[in-house]
Amino acid sequence: MVRTVAIAVPGNLDTPTGGYAYDRRMIRELDRLGWQVEVVQLGNGFPFPTEEQKRNATMRLMEIPAGRPIVIDGLAYGAFPEAATQLCHEHPLIALVHHPLACETGLTATRANELRASERAALAVTSHVIVTSRATARILVADYDVPIERVTVVPPGNDSVALARGSSDGIVRLLSVGSVVPRKGFDVLIAALATLAELQWHLTIAGDRSRDPATVSQLDADIARHKLSGKVTALGAVSSEDLSELYARADLFVMASRFEGYGMAYSEAIAHGLPVVGTDIGALSDTIPAGTGVLVAPDDAAALATALLRLIESAAERRRMARNARAAAQSLPRWQDSAKLFASAIEAAL
Repeated sequence: MVRTVAIAVPGNLDTPTGGYAYDRRMIRELDRLGWQVEVVQLGNGFPFPTEEQKRNATMRLMEIPAGRPIVIDGLAYGAFPEAATQLCHEHPLIALVHHPLACETGLTATRANELRASERAALAVTSHVIVTSRATARILVADYDVPIERVTVVPPGNDSVALARGSSDGIVRLLSVGSVVPRKGFDVLIAALATLAELQWHLTIAGDRSRDPATVSQLDADIARHKLSGKVTALGAVSSEDLSELYARADLFVMASRFEGYGMAYSEAIAHGLPVVGTDIGALSDTIPAGTGVLVAPDDAAALATALLRLIESAAERRRMARNARAAAQSLPRWQDSAKLFASAIEAAL
């Protein structure tokens, strides 16, 4: 018997973010497991669609044959609960929540409350919910009234990758990977590094620069204002091959995230055997194994600078954390195992 599922995604599935990378890989792995996957494009505008965009997305979902399970990416799912209410009578609905919409940085209190209410209403009619971390599961149960028995944690997987070889010229190579949006905290990172300008380091930022022009402008202005143009390179989105090479040449991975529903880039860094400096927020305390890095409070540039100073100055400390990261990499989840969990969640909805 052929198992069929529709996976509905907003925007462009090729968008270079962790959430879309997760969706793409799950589609591929489900196919390998024998599932017939129908990809439904919901269009643009999410999570703040116009009425016309919501109508068009709803029409595409209503065309899916009755009885077929539908997995809807959370970037869209929580934004139009009216569609979920219509669909739930004829379809097992599975919400894929990377992180709650209201947890995005930069929202006004009014907009965050609207998103929270909208997503709560949509989640109330799901057959099942897939989340990428235990932290997100806890948030949905506590703040969105989702019964724990309807939640399956399916963390992102990892592939076998080459271990980072690091630099050999005395300059500590720092790497950040993430879209240039407020939630990633690049303003905090640059502020921290500005206090360490006399040290021998170089930061490379690899991440989409098209999503938030204001944040990109701020990042570029911060780099110029602190006279760090020779020490910071902002590449924009890069190919998977180029990203692998950036990991290979790095000595230390660093992000100043204000929230993460999982933090795929952190996990990728650990898979490459890199020590990590990050923030103790969202799922990161679960994502980053003990001994592999240092976590500080979000929005604390001074604490971040202290952690970076320690690791930039001490090659021995970097080596110690790198050894721990290499050991931890052996127990990271694999994509094939994550896909089996994903498939079991669909079957639970049925």
